[in-house]
Amino acid sequence: MKINFVKMHGIGNDFVFINGIRLKFPNPEKNSRLLCDRRKGIGADQLLIVKKSKKADFMMEIYNADGSCVEMCGNGIRCLAKYVTDEKLTSKKELTVETLAGIQKIRILSKDRYEVDMGEPILKANLIPMKLKGRVINRPIRLEGREYRVTCVSMGNPHCVLFVDDLPKYPVTQLGPLLERFYLFPKRTNVEFVEIDSSSEIHMRTWERGAGETLACGSGACAAVVASRLNHLTENKVHVKLLGGSLDIEWSRSDNHIYMTGTAATVFKGEIEI
Repeated sequence: MKINFVKMHGIGNDFVFINGIRLKFPNPEKNSRLLCDRRKGIGADQLLIVKKSKKADFMMEIYNADGSCVEMCGNGIRCLAKYVTDEKLTSKKELTVETLAGIQKIRILSKDRYEVDMGEPILKANLIPMKLKGRVINRPIRLEGREYRVTCVSMGNPHCVLFVDDLPKYPVTQLGPLLERFYLFPKRTNVEFVEIDSSSEIHMRTWERGAGETLACGSGACAAVVASRLNHLTENKVHVKLLGGSLDIEWSRSDNHIYMTGTAATVFKGEIEI
């Protein structure tokens, strides 16, 4: 069958979008691997399917390049706001989106800039989830004979944050997959490697479960700011620089929610046979 799609990206974190309102997309676990393949398919970090929702304006299903289904994607949800607007599926300037992590709220600030209410960060280890108790803040773990200090947060999906020096040379692609599948994370984890520039700016690289190192991770940027604040390294408002661009993240003192502001872009549209 032939499938219409839109290729999009949020600061380099790229997606294949499918309109699941008009089409029942078959075998998403299998076909996400096909469509996300950068040699034999369209090429993307994730496949996103937009569907109807009984609880919100839309529902978003997210499949990694390896076929695994995940709860939430911060860059993806900004792209969804642009997608449903450009495809004339809505004329609203404020949207609600149902995800496996709950209902997310988006404000359309301009043609290509969006603010997402990412909700409250989850800090209890058993809810992240992790096989530990309490909060995991600057806690040592041992991996292959070395000690690493990690701070762990869920933004609806699990994140493990490490603070490092000389981020460009750090062995992200070696350590990332080991931490992703570390026994303490029963659902695997995303891993953020963070270098502090100042109290209001950080640099970050991310290893995403099921996708590998990506140019950006929106929920990861939120988790990195939470971890930075918990370790008294930054303030509540932080400019996060990633390989593919930057995001503005605020951990609001008034409602304890994380607000993420950034761009979304369409790359191209097409049709593919699966």
